[in-house]
Amino acid sequence: MATIFSRIIAGGIPSYKVAENDKFYAFLDINPLVEGHTLVVPRQEVDYIFDLDDETLAEMHVFAKSVARAIEKAIPCKRVAVSVIGLEVPHAHIHLIPIHKESDVLISNPRLKLSDEAFTAIAKGINEAWGG
Repeated sequence: MATIFSRIIAGGIPSYKVAENDKFYAFLDINPLVEGHTLVVPRQEVDYIFDLDDETLAEMHVFAKSVARAIEKAIPCKRVAVSVIGLEVPHAHIHLIPIHKESDVLISNPRLKLSDEAFTAIAKGINEAWGG
């Protein structure tokens, strides 16, 4: 059975896409820690990020860097934090989280509730900054 991320990539579940290429897909986390919290996933369904082959893992980080640079342009922040936990969904993924302080990246922090309009505007801003 396909993971929720595979179903999102295939278009079976709607998402707020911010960037994509032939190997990776980036979309807004629907339970974000902060505005602009983005997930980067490989199109290839692999449970654990360190089970990706070295080339794909490196390419995923380079793709994530391009998305992080777009987030920095679209969302006021000091940095974009990178977090890989890997327990929430059995599909490798990187969290890109715009932060002002270290505690902004704590996964245990309360999650934001945003409207569809807010998600759409954030995704559009990041996508435009990415060059989409």
